[in-house]
Amino acid sequence: MDIVTILESHRGIFSAAVFLLGLVIGSFLNVVIYRLPLILERQWRAQCAELDGRADGAEAGESLTLASPRSHCPACKAPVTAIQNIPVLSWLALRGRCASCGTRISARYPAVELATGLLSAIVAWHFGFGFEAACALTITWILIPLTGIDTDTQLLPDVLTLPLLWLGLVASLWHDPASGVGLPVSPRDAIIGGAAGYLFLWGVFHAFKLLTGKEGMGYGDFKLFAALGAWLGWQMLPLILLLSAAVGAAVGILLIATRRQGREVPIPYGPYLAGAGWIAMLWGPKIVEGYLSVSGLR
Repeated sequence: MDIVTILESHRGIFSAAVFLLGLVIGSFLNVVIYRLPLILERQWRAQCAELDGRADGAEAGESLTLASPRSHCPACKAPVTAIQNIPVLSWLALRGRCASCGTRISARYPAVELATGLLSAIVAWHFGFGFEAACALTITWILIPLTGIDTDTQLLPDVLTLPLLWLGLVASLWHDPASGVGLPVSPRDAIIGGAAGYLFLWGVFHAFKLLTGKEGMGYGDFKLFAALGAWLGWQMLPLILLLSAAVGAAVGILLIATRRQGREVPIPYGPYLAGAGWIAMLWGPKIVEGYLSVSGLR
């Protein structure tokens, strides 16, 4: 019995393997969440300097990419060794501190690793071994850094949202009509979903700006909603919108009530869109069916 047959036949083994893979992926996603905004900021500064006629306007110092330099302590610059980079376990063994200087290491690093592993395992258990699971894992692994970056910077980088959109459109070419509504959706549903997702939030943005003179969201939100529409189809867009709006409003009210955030401070919408899209990806059809049954519409 080969490994593929084992993974196809034993969902628990497949889920456990994906959980371990998710921990490793989560370690890399921590790098993406931290470094990608810095990389983009450097690029923007260099472009501005070039437009101003300052060809040497790029920031001095070593180049920064997702691969280099090696991970190191921000305080003492000591490199993180391979044994110190084991997801979750290394942080626990070091008691959340740098091995060289004892500087505290944020608990968000193991949290992202563990969350990636758990969400990946849930996806694997839900879909089982196959192309659907590969699509769902791809979506999950892109939504996680989008959530982290938007929370930190209120940015949804095109370098993540646009590939997610195009991957959804391309994957729709492998839609299997015999599988019913699943991943990926049909090309027709994907194209309508991508266009409707973008245009709907674009319209809300401009209507809100016209009425209030303020910008209620960013263009990255349009692109993320379009990407979710391309992957899940236009039928899931109302559910995603309702779930994200409800959770976003609840969290916003809670933050204001506890005085952790002022009324005038914008709250990033991307994390709520990402969470709602992930829920819709796994349980969207059942949620819609359950609502229709309870409301007597079916």
